[in-house]
Amino acid sequence: MAELNDDKQTPQATEPEDTAANNASGAAATTEERAGGASAPADWAAQLQAARQEAEQYKDKYLRERAEMENFRKRQERLAGERNQRYKRDLMEKVLEVMDNLDRAMHFEESMDREDLHKGLRMVHWQLEELLKTEGLQPVPAAVGEPFDPHLHEAMDSVPSAEHPEGTIVEEVRKGYLLGGDLLRPARVRVSAGATPEQQE
Repeated sequence: MAELNDDKQTPQATEPEDTAANNASGAAATTEERAGGASAPADWAAQLQAARQEAEQYKDKYLRERAEMENFRKRQERLAGERNQRYKRDLMEKVLEVMDNLDRAMHFEESMDREDLHKGLRMVHWQLEELLKTEGLQPVPAAVGEPFDPHLHEAMDSVPSAEHPEGTIVEEVRKGYLLGGDLLRPARVRVSAGATPEQQE
């Protein structure tokens, strides 16, 4: 009987050991899970910090490039203003030379005969035309007999004419000019309306 009691007690003695081992294993797994779960917020924080630093770098780069573009724009505007001012000075110096000749002609008007005065005025007129020509100014073709062109001419009125066909220029009232090939102002002209019935007879 004693041997039977010993055999029955042996399994009972091992159960607490197995339970303890299982509990220890579960506790270790739980600890590892907790450790893994605790590392996730730390990774998120690091990623967030890296993203903030990258965004700050992009912001600094954007601000620097914007400042450079603004400085470039201001520099170009300043250079354009300086070029425009130099051009105006050069043009005004040329105009003043024409004005000087006109002033001299007017100053000696009383002491000059009509022919000399007319010659002096023609010289000033030629000088002014040459100046304007160097600046790209050209007169609009508007000779008598030329066809009327609405892109270049402005019709003041139409007049009967037996000498000129209908739609042609009979008189230039005011000169027109082209600047650099573009129309600055049209030539004002009178246009032929053709011959009247009485003229045709």
